[in-house]
Amino acid sequence: MITAPGRVPGAHLVRRFMTSLSPTAPAAADEAWAGGHLSPTERALWTRMTAADRRHSIEVARRFVAQRPSATRAEVAGALLHDVGKLEAGLGTFGRVVATVVGPRSHRFRLYHDHEALGARLAEAAGSDPATVALIEGHGPAAADLRHADDVT
Repeated sequence: MITAPGRVPGAHLVRRFMTSLSPTAPAAADEAWAGGHLSPTERALWTRMTAADRRHSIEVARRFVAQRPSATRAEVAGALLHDVGKLEAGLGTFGRVVATVVGPRSHRFRLYHDHEALGARLAEAAGSDPATVALIEGHGPAAADLRHADDVT
């Protein structure tokens, strides 16, 4: 992985871990902002995510929009739902840390590592726009912007 000068590889994972420890739900204004970019079925999917994952998705989506002011509703939905596939693994914060460190050594750890493809399938089943599905899977014209927005968490 190429890291920008002055950046520590994986530092965003440490920051993400620290913020994952709080069970606090996103602020009402942030929830409303996110809901404005999601269809009713996408919102139902998004609300299944943990409070920490919803807070993270809002932070990432706001950075994504700042980088990509021309983002479509479908692209913002993809940014908000980019980690929804992690639901399928059923891992808590510490399980995710272990999965990240040891790799896909068990069924649940494999699910965690495949969260992009799983999330894309969940979004597709929820009737998401193909651009949303592609972005969750890491494809499409906005994928690099999403990766960048997610990497600074």
